[in-house]
Amino acid sequence: MSSNQELFSRARKLMPGGVNSPVRAFKSVGGEPFFSVRAEGAFLWDAEGRRYIDYVGSWGPMILGHAHPAVIEAVLKTARDGLSFGTPNPLEVEMAEVLIDLVPALEMIRMVNSGTEATMSAIRLARGHTGRSRVVKFEGCYHGHGDTFLVKAGSGMLTLGVPTSPGVPAGLADLTLTLPFNDFDAADALFAAQGSEIAALILEPIIGNANLILPSPGFLAHLRALCSQHGVLLIFDEVMTGFRVAPAGAQQLYGIEPDLSTFGKIIGGGMPVGAYGGRRDLMEQIAPSGPIYQAGTLSGNPVAMAAGLATLAQLRAPDFYSRLQASTTRLCDGLQAAADAAGVAFSCNAVCGMFGLFFSDEPVHSYAAAMRSDGARFNRFFHGMLERGIYFAPSAYEAGFISAAHSDALIDTTIEAAREVFAGL
Repeated sequence: MSSNQELFSRARKLMPGGVNSPVRAFKSVGGEPFFSVRAEGAFLWDAEGRRYIDYVGSWGPMILGHAHPAVIEAVLKTARDGLSFGTPNPLEVEMAEVLIDLVPALEMIRMVNSGTEATMSAIRLARGHTGRSRVVKFEGCYHGHGDTFLVKAGSGMLTLGVPTSPGVPAGLADLTLTLPFNDFDAADALFAAQGSEIAALILEPIIGNANLILPSPGFLAHLRALCSQHGVLLIFDEVMTGFRVAPAGAQQLYGIEPDLSTFGKIIGGGMPVGAYGGRRDLMEQIAPSGPIYQAGTLSGNPVAMAAGLATLAQLRAPDFYSRLQASTTRLCDGLQAAADAAGVAFSCNAVCGMFGLFFSDEPVHSYAAAMRSDGARFNRFFHGMLERGIYFAPSAYEAGFISAAHSDALIDTTIEAAREVFAGL
């Protein structure tokens, strides 16, 4: 079998950066990526046979752990009857019923093939419904690679957006307004100035793409009130948090009902999937019920639906989330104690099944604070842990994930390895 280095050398000749998604290239942390050939439970195996305790979990979907028997069985059973039909299938109806039953804010839902498709479609729906063009997003939140979302704030908090990628038209970026997360006053000022022009406010209710940043008490409720006051649709991007931090996601955890929600990751059980949904009066404006067009050849794919349904069924165990929370707390408390013992400036943000590691001596409640953390020290920590068979996200600005397969013993092994690495920092 080829080595990781040989595979990466071949891949760089064939694919941009040698990867099909940028963070996989290890460019942020340095070095070269490993190539996974197998996964089971909390473990990954690379092309050279090395085993890693995995805290990435395919970036969130593997809440049960890799290759869960019930999920694999459902996929194999469904695949034997065909991979795709191009017609409606019973499993997509069942998925819609399950999601609407789990999430009170959902009255109707549309399946798509990725989180990016879900967020792009939700924004189109909001613009079509309101007749307005502007969209508000937050620093540090990531909503896929749609043009509307690849925008950063201008020189002042209320200025127009600036494209962060070539290929994003300046005119489209001008329609995207960016706010600092957890800043009540900035949100008030923006809505007072331009509330009548805004179609939608979209955010990750818990940021997982600037490492992990939790909302300040009352912040989400404040945004809900502003949106209601100004006729703006509130969109929760729960592609990452949906069915991970609570049975109905962050909107259940914080008691906020958005107008539209987007989902992905867990609802596909590891298969490519996305979904958006919300109030019936909004969703009935989507074609063919209404004039706002959105379509997808493989949407509602039966194999993806089977994997997602099998995953969601396992989450209904009465103690599933309490056990996942306990594991998350065990890991973060252990890492913090190990860093403190070594005299390393470090903090860990955590919520059920997700965590963020910051090499910082200040609490991290904002994107600006996350950017002030010591990225170079994180990179040394990352490689030290990888050498010891522990795989964290290869970026200082990505959240980590725990699954039901991460036993106390594996978490303790991780903490012991971290003690060694912290001591060398």
